[in-house]
Amino acid sequence: MPLYTPDERLRQEQLRVLRRRWLKDQELSPREPVLPPEKLGPVDGFWKRFLEPRSLWRLSMFKVYSAGVFTLTRFLIPAWVVHYCVKYHINDKPYGIVSLKPRLYPGDVVLETGEEIPPMKEEDHGHH
Repeated sequence: MPLYTPDERLRQEQLRVLRRRWLKDQELSPREPVLPPEKLGPVDGFWKRFLEPRSLWRLSMFKVYSAGVFTLTRFLIPAWVVHYCVKYHINDKPYGIVSLKPRLYPGDVVLETGEEIPPMKEEDHGHH
């Protein structure tokens, strides 16, 4: 006993061909999908042009950034560290850094100016 009649076999073959054609039609060509050109506003258009890979702005900004990083890491930070160490740890000049000023009494001589502190005047405090 045959499984399918000739009409059923023809129908199955036609369905198989239609399915294969449908699957083949689902594959996209390299040109698809075809979309309308994108309309950008003024701000979006500026940023799209600004961020293009080899644009003049990106190249110049990269040069400025690289020079700034070089200057900061190779000159400014080391110069600040050296300045700090010299100012607060190596400087031997007297009174270059004053943590506590010495007390001055009448008759003492000020080291920076060489002047003498005059004696205190005796005042009458009886009227208090």
